[in-house]
Amino acid sequence: MASLYVSSHSDDFRSLVALIAAEFCPSSRPRTITEDPPASLNARSRPTLVLGTGEGDTVLSGSSAVAWYLASQGKRAGQDNKQQSQIWQWLSFADNELTPVSCAVVFPLMGVMGLDKKLHQSSRAELLRVLKVLDKAIEPRTFLVGESITLADMAVATAVLLPFKYALEPSDRKVLTNVTRWFLTCINQPQFLKVLGNIALCEKMVPVTPKTNAAANANASQAADDVTGATANGPPKTEAQLKKEAKKREKMEKFQQKKEMEEKKKKQPQTEKKVKPEKKELGVITYDIPTPAGEKKDVVSPLPDAYSPQYVEAAWYPWWEKQGFFKPEYGRKSISEPNPRGVFMMCIPPPNVTGSLHLGHALTNAIQDSLTRWHRMKGETALWNPGCDHAGIATQVVVEKKLMRERGMSRHDLGRENFIQEVWKWKNEKGDRIYHQLRKLGSSLDWDRACFTMDPKLSYAVQEAFIRMHEEGVIYRSKRLVNWSCTLNSAISDIEVDKKELTGRTLLPVPGYKEKVEFGVLVSFSYKIDGSDEEVIVATTRIETMLGDSAVAVHPADARYQHLKGKMAVHPFCDRKMPIVFDDFVDVNFGTGAVKITPAHDHNDYEVGERHNLDFINILDENGLLINVPSPFLGMKRFEARKAVLQALKDRGQFKDIKDNPMVVPVCSRSKDIVEPLLKPQWYVNCTDMGKQAADAVREGRLKIIPDHHLKTWFNWMDNIRDWCISRQLWWGHRIPAYFVTVNDPSVKPGEDMDGHYWVSGRTEEEARERAAKRFNVSADKIALRQDEDVLDTWFSSGIFPFSIFGWPNETQDLNVFYPGTLLETGHDILFFWVARMVMMGLKLTGKLPFKEVYLHAVVRDAHGRKMSKSLGNVIDPLDVITGISLEGLHAQLKDSNLDPVEVEKAKQGQKSDYPTGIPECGTDALRFALCAYTSQGRDINLDVNRILGYRHFCNKLWNAVKFAMKSLGDNFVPWEKAQLCGEESVSDRWILSRLSAAVGLCGSGFRAYDFPGITTAIYNFWLYELCDVYLESVKPVFSKAEEDAASQRRALVCRQTLYTCLEVGLRILAPIMPFVTEELYQRLPRRRPQDNPPSISVTPYPQTDEFCWHSEDVDRQMDFVMTVVKTIRSLRADYNLTKTRADCYLQCIDAETVSLVHKYTLQLQTLSYSQAVIPLTADQHVPEGCAVAIASDRCTVNLMLKGLIDVEKEVAKLTTKKGDLEKQMEKLTEKMAKSDYKEKVPVKVQELDAEKLRQSQTELEKVKEAMDNFKKMM
Repeated sequence: MASLYVSSHSDDFRSLVALIAAEFCPSSRPRTITEDPPASLNARSRPTLVLGTGEGDTVLSGSSAVAWYLASQGKRAGQDNKQQSQIWQWLSFADNELTPVSCAVVFPLMGVMGLDKKLHQSSRAELLRVLKVLDKAIEPRTFLVGESITLADMAVATAVLLPFKYALEPSDRKVLTNVTRWFLTCINQPQFLKVLGNIALCEKMVPVTPKTNAAANANASQAADDVTGATANGPPKTEAQLKKEAKKREKMEKFQQKKEMEEKKKKQPQTEKKVKPEKKELGVITYDIPTPAGEKKDVVSPLPDAYSPQYVEAAWYPWWEKQGFFKPEYGRKSISEPNPRGVFMMCIPPPNVTGSLHLGHALTNAIQDSLTRWHRMKGETALWNPGCDHAGIATQVVVEKKLMRERGMSRHDLGRENFIQEVWKWKNEKGDRIYHQLRKLGSSLDWDRACFTMDPKLSYAVQEAFIRMHEEGVIYRSKRLVNWSCTLNSAISDIEVDKKELTGRTLLPVPGYKEKVEFGVLVSFSYKIDGSDEEVIVATTRIETMLGDSAVAVHPADARYQHLKGKMAVHPFCDRKMPIVFDDFVDVNFGTGAVKITPAHDHNDYEVGERHNLDFINILDENGLLINVPSPFLGMKRFEARKAVLQALKDRGQFKDIKDNPMVVPVCSRSKDIVEPLLKPQWYVNCTDMGKQAADAVREGRLKIIPDHHLKTWFNWMDNIRDWCISRQLWWGHRIPAYFVTVNDPSVKPGEDMDGHYWVSGRTEEEARERAAKRFNVSADKIALRQDEDVLDTWFSSGIFPFSIFGWPNETQDLNVFYPGTLLETGHDILFFWVARMVMMGLKLTGKLPFKEVYLHAVVRDAHGRKMSKSLGNVIDPLDVITGISLEGLHAQLKDSNLDPVEVEKAKQGQKSDYPTGIPECGTDALRFALCAYTSQGRDINLDVNRILGYRHFCNKLWNAVKFAMKSLGDNFVPWEKAQLCGEESVSDRWILSRLSAAVGLCGSGFRAYDFPGITTAIYNFWLYELCDVYLESVKPVFSKAEEDAASQRRALVCRQTLYTCLEVGLRILAPIMPFVTEELYQRLPRRRPQDNPPSISVTPYPQTDEFCWHSEDVDRQMDFVMTVVKTIRSLRADYNLTKTRADCYLQCIDAETVSLVHKYTLQLQTLSYSQAVIPLTADQHVPEGCAVAIASDRCTVNLMLKGLIDVEKEVAKLTTKKGDLEKQMEKLTEKMAKSDYKEKVPVKVQELDAEKLRQSQTELEKVKEAMDNFKKMM
């Protein structure tokens, strides 16, 4: 076993990172020892990891090496080379940037070194600077590398641990929002908590009271020593080491002096910077202008300084709704009039009425609304039809729990009618919340057409569908095994059964049982053969079912049992004699080759029972209690009987063996109960023919499923479809319109429940009575009817939703115009729950496919890849992301849920870990954009709520860009009537219009192909990297010189027209995804044709490539070259710290064509690279001395004039020191790698890291030498 030597000091971050890394590898966690490693190990510092227990053990010493090894063992050191390199970068950042400055700030407070106030102040300022760099880097991410905790997070979090505990006050943390959010997420992970415990954050920076314990003080000193590379009680330091430390101290002092000088210089700007947080606070602005609901929002008042979701999203939705923009009738006399642009119809996957929407629903709605808005803007007759599902089982469970919790009553105490009234009351209270959420999401649904599956119109359609399919014989009555949930007291369908795989003995929780129940074992026992001393051994995973055995089966070809033909086995607990039957289904090689048969409680045994005419003995009632069994088992709960039967067999000497057995346990997805196969008369839908038709529709291309990787699953399911049990033993739902007939006439024999002949269906009881009288050829007065108590499976009403919402079976205008629909968009997880049923029932009842295409989006999971589940505390209400919520607010929501107290605590821990500071306010537009950006056509989306905040920042950038641009346009700007080229556009204008046209093309093709990340990337890149970063910067000189002369005025006018086109079209391509912010900004823009312009961006035409056809690959290529040169110049400026100084730039070009190109783009190059002048040179022209050189491309070399701008001697001195340090590092590393036992003793991962470090140092050294040569030429 490995041994890990660590410091006992609770603040020794070097040891802490190793301890945390060890927690991530529980199977190989090393033994922890809080003392110095033995001198024989020659380990110079803690932590030290000793791999093995004998001589010649591998010893890893130092924080990075130890933590890397442990993190690799726990698979936390990166999934590929790219991630490993990124982690290594962060380790370097923690060691070289964070640790020294953290120690410089915290150690004086801890009394480890003297407190020099001035020095401490400047160290603190440096710490905040470094943390701001980290804050920017972590802004769009949850973790530093990848989607889960890695060594990068462990190292950086422990490096900032001391500042968070002792130095960073609340005001500091407020500025460092992203770092604080990330740090709290890390330290609340179970592995961190185990090592660190609960961390109290600093409230006020004061000296830490030193511990009186001498050992603790010694450890504190050691922690300080460790930073400079020494160890407490270690060997005496060599002269070289002491010199090195003195040099380090000298460097630190110089560094601090330099920082002090910088602080003095920055004093004035710093006061201005302090105002910045205030400015950020302005982001929370509300819209306070009184606007009656449905009236248009004020768009005359100036735009607020910063983007605020609360301001932007106010008042627009009621106006959109009142204006009828979401209705297909908008802008046309009648929906029946032909529209040459086409019709787009999609119905919402009706959410359950059982409560709130979660982020999965938000994803569905973001995609569907974006598609609907796009089709509407294209001029199609667009309808997105809302609706809500009554959710039979789920709703009944919720209301039953509520009744029991609040009134201590069951539904049986209330009675059926009163209970249904309670459900309606609950629905009327809760149902509106879902519609409110959909409105907040900006969903452009036609609310006048909203439907609820229990509404009279839809209930009539459900009744009609059942009656027609029953009359046709597609729906039939049969007594067979169903999946029974004892908790729900109802049958459930195959696809509502989760198959839980077990590898062996496992204890599982079962509703109604205090203790967990054992599964995953195979029990062997014997049956005696009647009339002999012989016995036959059988095995089962459900020993309690042996009470219902009615035979033992063996294979016909099994020689071991041929002599038992015609013999009987005797049941040990009753006088039942059971035949030995011979059946091919038995596997000769499994167990003893003999199988117990329980026809009434096992699907395979049921078929054997049918074939051999065996007794079907039902031993379970609907509540899971034993019936039809001898005492003492009678009335026992099924899993208590499991223990009792096992003990009774042992007492009789017939128990043989029990062993682990991998198996699959069927679990009810609704109640989490163990599903029991139970014999029940139920209603079934014969799916054979309908399934074939549905499969053929896809095979023949009449129905398209996107993405096509779902086709295999579709065909596999459809080609092997089983009949669908549609009876549910519930009270809430559509009661089955079928009646059992009793005929009061001696000539007609009484019928049995399972006999379909004695069942009739009818729209009313009278109609059913007439049908029964006709069937049995008696008068109606001799017929007595009993309506089936059961209700239909919820998916039955959902299956006819696409046409029941339009009034089917009645011929209505809506049905004629909107059925079949265009598209069905939903998550792939309900492909068979819902999609398949709609296709089958649409074809059966209307003869038409309900839609032409099915687009299946990925399923939303949390940031850790877990399914959204209330008990994990990771189900997030979209409204909480939109408006923000505290951690306490999230906890409070759990109180109103139906979770058990244990689950509530588990959920709270989940929330605390994922959202330690709650959820920040992101706004609807940012949420929608994030969801669309995540929607790759894969199977799952790991959605991190904190990353949605990054898109709120995008909204802010958009806001600021439009504000700046509108200021540049001026108050009197009038756009041309049509967006077109005038021939006078500058190269910048031609380029941005080319990029705009490309974005229009990418968005159009993206919507057609359901490529939502393609759309969001095109929009994001255009607005941020092309319009803001390049075009707006490059045209500033045009606007600043606009009034110089007539030519300048004309250039500025053309530039303003181009800018207007970019704003107007840029907002229109974004409108389907971000409806609120685009409406707010679009309403402020002047119109091209005010007299006939649409009132809202939501009904403005979507830009098309035939109108915006200015994409030019040549112009794009030229600008790519220009931007490459600009980036090279900027990089050089950064290398030589030319922040404010403008320098001349000589561009040496390979040919005349490149020289010409540089001439053409001189203004852009000069402006974007912040150069004094840009001078193109041919290959043979002389470059002036005193330039720094960098290669931009194979066509151009950048020469940046530095002579006279910097202190050359000082720069050379700095580089000489750096060169010396690098050479020493490399010498040390080379020496280490050259050791004879290096390859054997050092882990491969560490060897790879050493090689990479050496390569990086070599590259850096070459750069340093090159820079020194350049400077020496200037001297």
